[in-house]
Amino acid sequence: MNRKTFIKQLSVVGCAVPFLQNSPFLKHASEDDFYKKVVEANAKELARLTLALSQPIKQLRRSLGFDLANLSAGYVEPTSRYFRQPEVLGMMEKIMSFLEKEQKPDGTLDFGNLSSPPDTAFIIDPLCAAARIIKNEPSLQSIFGQLQRFIQKACGQLTVGGVHTPNHRWVVSAALAKANSLFPNPAYVNRMNEWLSEVVFQDKDGVYLERSVTYAEVVNRSLIFMAHYGGKTQLLEKVKKNLTWLYYCMEPNGDMVTVQSRRQDAFMLRLITEFYVHYRYMAIQQNDPLFGAMVQFIETMPNFQETVEKDLLYYMLENPLLKKTPTNGSLPLVYEKKFDGISLLRKRKNSESLYLFAGADWPIQVASGRSTNPNFFAYRKGQAILKHIRLSTSFFSTGYFRGKGIEKTAKGYRIGQTIEAPYYQPLPNKYKKADGDYQLSQSTDGRFWNKMDFEHRPVSNVQTLKTEIVYEEKDQKQLLHLIVNGPEGVRVVVELCFHEQGELARCVPSSANPTDHFLPEGYGQFKAGNDTITFGPGVKKHESIRGLEGELYSTHFGTLRTNGRYVFLTSICPFQHTLEIY
Repeated sequence: MNRKTFIKQLSVVGCAVPFLQNSPFLKHASEDDFYKKVVEANAKELARLTLALSQPIKQLRRSLGFDLANLSAGYVEPTSRYFRQPEVLGMMEKIMSFLEKEQKPDGTLDFGNLSSPPDTAFIIDPLCAAARIIKNEPSLQSIFGQLQRFIQKACGQLTVGGVHTPNHRWVVSAALAKANSLFPNPAYVNRMNEWLSEVVFQDKDGVYLERSVTYAEVVNRSLIFMAHYGGKTQLLEKVKKNLTWLYYCMEPNGDMVTVQSRRQDAFMLRLITEFYVHYRYMAIQQNDPLFGAMVQFIETMPNFQETVEKDLLYYMLENPLLKKTPTNGSLPLVYEKKFDGISLLRKRKNSESLYLFAGADWPIQVASGRSTNPNFFAYRKGQAILKHIRLSTSFFSTGYFRGKGIEKTAKGYRIGQTIEAPYYQPLPNKYKKADGDYQLSQSTDGRFWNKMDFEHRPVSNVQTLKTEIVYEEKDQKQLLHLIVNGPEGVRVVVELCFHEQGELARCVPSSANPTDHFLPEGYGQFKAGNDTITFGPGVKKHESIRGLEGELYSTHFGTLRTNGRYVFLTSICPFQHTLEIY
């Protein structure tokens, strides 16, 4: 399955996952029964591949490696209806012939990125799995030989080639560890050790550099492979810390909090199902009851068979440890956790959960690798989902509020931001140029660029906007005390975005766009299934709700608008308002 298809399916299943509420203690199915389900899931996947591979392979994609691993597993598993079936052999030969044709002389492949060592490393993982599975199968020795040549040629480049991102270092290292366990080569070990000498960063809460759920999966998988196949067992402690943090980033239905990410998933839906194999491995390897409970919970999710179970046979045949039954355990359903390194607060009480976020990277710049998400609050109550709250003002087109850290208060938490927007005086004489051609530079407040040599200009008429948001829970209500102080007349907009699956009540549709709503007064409601979120009181002092992103985005005709049902509270500076959510 390609990435776009997987993401599309996640958006469909995200709200349909059963909630884990009053039964935190989970118990596993018997080992034999579960393995039978795994074999059957693989057979269904092979039936799909039989149809798909009846046509010519037209495009190089990473999934071909997983297809080969799944075909290998079905072919060698005695209880499978595809055991040693000639059509499976034919499909394996077809994939290997295509991969050999696509492999470049230096051993790399083109996966969007051209001649990419790290992207090539991604496919080496399942190809090594396939090689390990068929290594002792007499009828597959020709394909094993093809795999060996392909893997060794690719790894020749992985021992010298470069990377782009933090996680690429560990993907390449993991591929070399797996290849070395099959085809020993000191160069593979040396390169892995060289990358590891840079150290896998992790903050005290277990968060990796990219702060991403998507790439946490990549890093955890890579560290597990290096531990299991490369002897780097000390890396498992990092995996354990990260998987624990990920649990507290999981919503009751299995959706993941991604607001803190420095990568593209900051605005995407991700599911805990992606971490199933990690939790299973660590639950068994370390006899961890929390991870064992996570394994059982993920198995209840409606997309489990389609996105996870179909690949499990090859994982289990590659690493028989995964066949064992994880220990039973329970999941904490009531907690309050503050993650200081990323300024993220997580709270949960059974089917209710929320986050408060103030951990964007400053200065705000639109670039992969920087955290810029303006969502500062989100709340869930069963199936009713308030996806995010944002706050924006008309103050010099600076756009959305983004807090700078979370401060604990006597009753709750405080986040805030102060923005200064100056005007610029003439340059001192010593910086003036005869031709008037001054340095192209960024304004001192970071809002724009011009050939004005801003660095050397005195400033004056400095305007200031101070925003403070204080969160507390009182009488089973979530309270947000919103305070915006700045020049009189600055417009303020509080943006609430609810999930597409649900209905708004007591709100007034905008005349400009029926998907936008105002709450002039009183309390609005959002209903989904049997659950209702009530919010208010409302306020409406203007209808200026466009261009909320600010000049940084509007200059490039960009938007941060997401799917959902929008409600806006609007006012004017100075602004003080307490928003109740329950």
